[in-house]
Amino acid sequence: MTPLYSPHLFIGHCILLRVVMSLKIKILLLSILPLVLVTTVVTLISLKEARQLSEQELETFERNLLEARQTELRNYVTITLASIAQIVADGNPRSVKTRQDVRHLLKTLNYGEDGYFFAYDSRGNSIVHPSQPDLEGRNLYDIQDVKGQYVVRDLLHIAWDGGGFHQYTWRKPSSGKEEEKISYVVNVPGLNWMLGTGIYIEDIATDVAKIRKDVDHNIRNTFFTVLVIVTGAVVAVALLGIAINVREYQMADLRLRKLAHRYVQVQVDQRRQFARDLHDGINQLMVSVKFRLELAREKLEKGNIAIERDLDKGCEVLNMAIQEARRISHDLRPSLLDDMGLRTALVNLMEDFEERSPAEVRCRVFLPDHPVPDDIEISIYRMVQEAISNIERHAKARNVSLDVWYHDERIWIEIKDNGVGFDTDLNSEGIGLIHMRERAELLSGDFSYNSRVGIGTRIRAYFPATINAADLA
Repeated sequence: MTPLYSPHLFIGHCILLRVVMSLKIKILLLSILPLVLVTTVVTLISLKEARQLSEQELETFERNLLEARQTELRNYVTITLASIAQIVADGNPRSVKTRQDVRHLLKTLNYGEDGYFFAYDSRGNSIVHPSQPDLEGRNLYDIQDVKGQYVVRDLLHIAWDGGGFHQYTWRKPSSGKEEEKISYVVNVPGLNWMLGTGIYIEDIATDVAKIRKDVDHNIRNTFFTVLVIVTGAVVAVALLGIAINVREYQMADLRLRKLAHRYVQVQVDQRRQFARDLHDGINQLMVSVKFRLELAREKLEKGNIAIERDLDKGCEVLNMAIQEARRISHDLRPSLLDDMGLRTALVNLMEDFEERSPAEVRCRVFLPDHPVPDDIEISIYRMVQEAISNIERHAKARNVSLDVWYHDERIWIEIKDNGVGFDTDLNSEGIGLIHMRERAELLSGDFSYNSRVGIGTRIRAYFPATINAADLA
């Protein structure tokens, strides 16, 4: 008889399903990782370009603002030069009065809180300095700012070269602190003075720093916004992929369970058919041969000792063959399961054990009213048979109990003994325990055991009472 499902084919299906699920997870990862990588690269490049663009715009803004201030200074000096030229034209440039009138004019000209005009002669003597009157009359040719620049000396050189701008640090009147300042200076015709005015530009640096801070804040906000969007997208894709994979896994697991049930059911049907053929075919033939041999022996004459001995031997061998055929038939599928049902088969199994064992046996079996599926039936019987065999060989128990009951659409099994037990922490599961666990889990059931040295062992399992592979197909 060729089986429809072999163990190798069943294991192959299981491995194939697991490989497919693993492949789907890898595909999910391969779809998410490029998304994250590309988004990260694009975001970083965009942020870098945004930062470079903002720096360029800030530099342009600072340059334009500084140019506007310089234009303002040049206009101030041009207007003041026109006023001085009028005074000089009306008087003598060398006269004391003309110079005093110019000094008076320069002291009265101011704009804003820190805007004023200053004047130096060609040697660097301070002539007009409204913000610091104590400097007037002093020679400041070699005065240096905090950066080590010769302020007045440099301004004089620029003025004699035709005029221009110069940036340095100088005390700010309103704050009394050294601040960055830009001045525009020219040579006053006729007086041989260096005339100039300047504005403090630390506010430009403050404005630029504030704008730069705002730009950095916006860039960070943009980065975090993109990060949140990307994270949300990745999480959404991952959740969707997980949901799909969970669904596929559930479907694959269901198909695997269907296959397992179908495999067990086909195996049970095959064994039943084989046991029936063995019992009804080979066994009947052997019984017939035995009967004929016994009949022939009765008809033989008593004097033919050789024939009688051969016939006796033949009968003995045939009887052994009949017993072996019955044993094989029972191992494949106990006939009591088909003839009397699971309860009677379990009770008979425990009674046989009690007859050959000194242990006291208690057996209570309560099954559901509806028929138990064949695959569940044979699995329960084989599990109890395996457990009793282990107890008989290893436990040395004085009391053994079997309880089978139906509850919550499940058939529960509990087998207890007070034998020698074993240490579950030290001993790994033996072949018998592994087989029992596989039987339970293969049919959507569960298996557990507990044992202590010198106390005994308890085995508990359950099987679904209504699941049948035929129903799941």
